[in-house]
Amino acid sequence: MNKELYGKLIFECSVPGRRGFSLPVNTYADKLADLPAELLRKDAPALPEVDEPSLVRHYNNLSTNNFGVDTGFYPLGSCTMKYNPKLNEEIAASPVVAGLHPAQPDDTVQGALEAYFTLQSFLSEIGGMSEFTLNPYAGAHGELTGLMVIHAYHDHNGSVERDTVLVPDSAHGTNPASANVAGYKIVEVKSLEDGTVDVDDLRSKLNDHVAAMMMTNPNTLGIFEKRIPEIAKMVHEAGALMYYDGANLNPMLGIARPGDMGFDVMHINLHKTFSTPHGGGGPGAGPVGVRKGLEMFLPNPRVVYDADDDFYSVVTDSPEALGRISSWLGNYTVELRALAYILSLGADNLAQVGPLATLNANYVKDSLKDVYKLPIDGRCKHEFVFDGLADKSTAVTTLHVAKRLLDFGFHAPTIYFPLLFHESLMIEPTETESRETLDSFIAVMRRIAGEAATDPEMLKTAPHNTPVSGCDDTEAALHPRVKFSDLS
Repeated sequence: MNKELYGKLIFECSVPGRRGFSLPVNTYADKLADLPAELLRKDAPALPEVDEPSLVRHYNNLSTNNFGVDTGFYPLGSCTMKYNPKLNEEIAASPVVAGLHPAQPDDTVQGALEAYFTLQSFLSEIGGMSEFTLNPYAGAHGELTGLMVIHAYHDHNGSVERDTVLVPDSAHGTNPASANVAGYKIVEVKSLEDGTVDVDDLRSKLNDHVAAMMMTNPNTLGIFEKRIPEIAKMVHEAGALMYYDGANLNPMLGIARPGDMGFDVMHINLHKTFSTPHGGGGPGAGPVGVRKGLEMFLPNPRVVYDADDDFYSVVTDSPEALGRISSWLGNYTVELRALAYILSLGADNLAQVGPLATLNANYVKDSLKDVYKLPIDGRCKHEFVFDGLADKSTAVTTLHVAKRLLDFGFHAPTIYFPLLFHESLMIEPTETESRETLDSFIAVMRRIAGEAATDPEMLKTAPHNTPVSGCDDTEAALHPRVKFSDLS
């Protein structure tokens, strides 16, 4: 703990007898006798004794240690940690929204249902799909829902023998996990040296047991899969469906649509592409879209619109639909943020997101590829992957580079993923970062590469300027110190 920089722990400020509060006299004290003796505390709790200003300052100081996209650059590959416009937050926090209840009669929430239905329609147009459900709470939840739709489709057609899902070796880890939870066996499809799917390997694994092929495009290496139409044709001829993992939709926004490429089912991470906060594991939303002919399998409840009566209503029962997969209509305030983002940009500006994200990623990649190992050269889309430092002679690893970055106020990129390379360093700058921010990041990455050659111990003991400095990762995992008493 760097106490000069971050101040003392609250327990270290404790002074016996000091109080920052005054509670009223407990008129129920005699009632404590009614509690079982074994439940009564024998000793006073070991709480810090401090005044109110010290307590307030302590927690405010702690809050400044939190890192987020509002405090610094967040080049987290495959997660699209873009800036979240504050207008979206104001709309989501509006009392008009916060005061709604999901059990209200439809005629009292027509505005909310219209917003929901409008976002469904926008996402269908953006994804090239026939209909969307907004019910899933996250990307992996969307994957599971999409695979359940695929399962329902095959069951409806009597193809119960289709028990396998094909997944590329460069896939997000949630792909095989979701397929497994949905009851499928997983068969891996290999990649070529250029990072794209090996179509010959795929062809050898297509048979009557395959239910679907899951793909991400651009893939996890940030490379556009140019043979998607050919792959889709092969998969469809084998009687299977194509599933699109929409986690990497950001560079495609307004430029290309998964439905036009031949995908049958897809999910979109609203908290990534459509700019809603998702640090720390939430909140999120993973809407699922389907092509024409699969709409009836989407889960209930769903919002429908009667143009004749100009009325929005919630359908809770239909024979082929999946059962409920969320508490009601999903994470509504995240959905509202996404709708605000789309409406504020409009179609023309939305179509600029992908090109700008691609421009930024290629700018950073080409500025660093002489000092970091680039295993697959050429134009990337929204993200790219280095295989650690180009000069590995001083045994400085990707982990050391990531930790040293923290000393300069940058969040570390994704490391050791994808698993295709031993020292993967995955960077995604997004379209919302300025040239000046990218130049600063590039300068720091180049400085770190120089330190690796001239002062490797500086990296191997990093970070140095954070609340917790360089530590033994194994010891921290096996014996975490999570209480003040553990530090004494």
